[in-house]
Amino acid sequence: MDFRDDVELDSSQVEDAGGGYSGGGGGGGFPGGMILGGGGIVSLIVLVLVVVLNNVGGGGGGEPEQRRSPSNLSGQCQTGKDADQSERCRVVGVVNSIQDYWKQEISGYRAAKTILYSGRLRTGCGTASSAVGPFYCPGDQRVYLDLSFFDQLHTQFGAKGGPFAQAYVIAHEYGHHVQNLLGALDTGGSSVSTELQADCYAGVWAHNAVKTGFYEKPFTQSDISEALDAAAAVGDDRIQQRTQGRIDPESFTHGSSEQRVNAFQRGYENGSAGACEPGDLR
Repeated sequence: MDFRDDVELDSSQVEDAGGGYSGGGGGGGFPGGMILGGGGIVSLIVLVLVVVLNNVGGGGGGEPEQRRSPSNLSGQCQTGKDADQSERCRVVGVVNSIQDYWKQEISGYRAAKTILYSGRLRTGCGTASSAVGPFYCPGDQRVYLDLSFFDQLHTQFGAKGGPFAQAYVIAHEYGHHVQNLLGALDTGGSSVSTELQADCYAGVWAHNAVKTGFYEKPFTQSDISEALDAAAAVGDDRIQQRTQGRIDPESFTHGSSEQRVNAFQRGYENGSAGACEPGDLR
């Protein structure tokens, strides 16, 4: 997964908030109403699809958090060469490519900024903590990402990891943004079908990514295997077996490992959002 060395990055699409936005836990209502996520043990098992974020990141006692200083991405992430050498710049490159693709496919596409953070922060859906994992907030149309999740993907979920596993997770969250722009989040469908469609949209982007001009060449089978491995690792059945010792399909929120892998593959093989209708993803 190599970026073109000379391609220009648009770092304005990603903001590094460091240790999170100040202001503490937000009380009184949830402007965005819900979050949609692609990872994190909390978001996948306990929080289901609709999450009361105020209860996740609420204030209180405990040890003070060690805050990370924000980075100046505009100075660090200028070209594809930077994206090949820095994780944060790689996120910028991936986000740029994903949004470039969907901008071509959706009339009136509105860009969604990705916020890199650690600890707690306020969002348009309330106050969140890193325990939520990567998520999309329809309330402010932003993707939120704690980069430590990618280590968890390997150490806690058992995924092999790798750059394209990261790209899959980000593309999944932008799949939720696409759903939001198309009005699909207002239909009241099941959380599983919503998540599987986002997986499928991630595959659609992967199929078309080289056309956006950000990558040197099409993704290899090794790249795609990283995504499929990550999709399988965060299947509800795998996580339930690991954490509970049993599998309860009735409580699935994101779909089984097989379903998530199949959804991504369907999008990748067809290369069209039309292949990602919820009724076709089972």
